[in-house]
Amino acid sequence: MFLIFLGIVVLMAGFAINTPSLTFSRFSRPAKVVGGVFIVLGLLSSGIKQIDAGEVGVQSLFGNVGQSTLSSGLNFVNPLAKIETFDIKTQNYTMSAVHDEGLKEGDDAIRVLTADGLEVVIDLTVLYKVIPSETPKILKEIGVDYQNKIVRPITRTKIRDNAVYYDAVSLYSTKRDEFQNRIFKSIEGNFKSRGLLLEQLLIRNINLPTSVKQSIESKINAEQDAQKMQFVLQKEKQEAERKRVEAQGIADYQKILSTGLTDKQLQYESILAQKEIAKSPNTKVIIMGGKGSTPFILGDK
Repeated sequence: MFLIFLGIVVLMAGFAINTPSLTFSRFSRPAKVVGGVFIVLGLLSSGIKQIDAGEVGVQSLFGNVGQSTLSSGLNFVNPLAKIETFDIKTQNYTMSAVHDEGLKEGDDAIRVLTADGLEVVIDLTVLYKVIPSETPKILKEIGVDYQNKIVRPITRTKIRDNAVYYDAVSLYSTKRDEFQNRIFKSIEGNFKSRGLLLEQLLIRNINLPTSVKQSIESKINAEQDAQKMQFVLQKEKQEAERKRVEAQGIADYQKILSTGLTDKQLQYESILAQKEIAKSPNTKVIIMGGKGSTPFILGDK
């Protein structure tokens, strides 16, 4: 547009000095030619629009939005039309309590009330992209600032609406994935009706009130102590069972000995043992005998 404006100015100057009485009237014709060249170059440059990779363009002329989109590369457009570009790559919108981590400065986390009336702070990231074919509709109905007009308010509202179905502890632990999927489904339809495709919803962190955290920690410690005591009791039970089996084995052994050995057998075993002792070179005299029998002497002589 600058070249067109400059060309018009030079062309008008050429006509203005086209007066024979002026000493520099001889420059009138060259000025007209230069002005015409600038206008032509301006029209050509304004009629060609480059769209970068991962973007699409939408034309608007005097407030009227075109229905077609301009793809990446060079496109021939109306020189008078205004071109708005839309990023169609995956975008993310983060709301975090950590300073400078989200797209808003300061604490931008979402504070919600759970079913048990406790306030929970949620850090969240939304992954989404613009649907290319819907960009004319977005420009006409929403504008280019769709993050602050659609992504942010809808996400925050739906999270608050769904958090009331869960208590704080289950939201933090067992129901976290269920809560995330529920939010995704409720947001997905709203985004799609406005030309946005929701790809993923990531709950990055859930901060509970201090009193709830202390209760959870106490419960975890109690469960750990109970598991430890259960292990000790199980070990003692196994040890008692081992001793019972050992005692039973000893009792059974003694029972067998008391019922299975006779006096004659014991006398015979005694004779064999004493005979082995007599064979020892260190043994000199062994006196053998028993109740009601005549003792006799064994020796090496």
